[in-house]
Amino acid sequence: MTSPVSQTLIDAARAYEALFVPALFQQWAPMVADAARIESGDRVLDIACGTGVLAREAARRTESSGRVAGLDPNAGMLAVARGLAPGIDWRDGAAEALPFPDHSFDAVVCQFGLMFFSDRDKAVREMLRVMVPGGRCAVAVWDVIEHASAFAALVDLLDRVAGKPAGDALRAPFVLGDRQGLAALFKGAGAGLVDLTTCSGTARFPNIREFVEAELRGWLPVMGVVLPEPQINRILAEAETIFARYLTADGLAFSISAHLATCRRP
Repeated sequence: MTSPVSQTLIDAARAYEALFVPALFQQWAPMVADAARIESGDRVLDIACGTGVLAREAARRTESSGRVAGLDPNAGMLAVARGLAPGIDWRDGAAEALPFPDHSFDAVVCQFGLMFFSDRDKAVREMLRVMVPGGRCAVAVWDVIEHASAFAALVDLLDRVAGKPAGDALRAPFVLGDRQGLAALFKGAGAGLVDLTTCSGTARFPNIREFVEAELRGWLPVMGVVLPEPQINRILAEAETIFARYLTADGLAFSISAHLATCRRP
């Protein structure tokens, strides 16, 4: 019998689905699915699936003749994912020890999760293990933070007001932005020919406060950094001036780019 999921985890996952998915992640799901060439009848695994935006895109493409599984270690994310798409096989697990036999999937995908794995080499080896010979893999990671100017500006603000540990927490999602290092990771893990494509996207938030507060109250605590309220209030106040240049008629919008790494199992 599975243990009940805490309401705190579920609430956090619902907030993630409501804010971060439309703001950052949803636009990339079709790109990753295209890169993996997912089609009707495929067996697909989405690693670090979160609330399942990429797994849902895969399920639309595989149709009833295929099979999609989504794996994540966060029980709250999986609870929300199951509610949104009960037909997908949602699993609790880690990328470094996939709970599937060899040769289980035609395609394996991972969207903005690889940079957080404790052992990236082992995770890539596991991806290759569960793919059929000739199977396709597509992984998205953020480009270097310098190519996401709004995040770079927020890191500078955090460094100055809250200290380098706070800034480093926001740098973490961008640590695999170096193309050569990313390609070397896949080749070192035994992948065949690795193709890297850098794609541009747009991050969209309702306003400046929601963008900044989502990072301060949502992301930083996940990375072990909890800021005192006076610091949060100071950062929010200064952000109104710093990010004014990104305001549009529809809210806050800024460019952000990502690398898509694709390969086949030899």
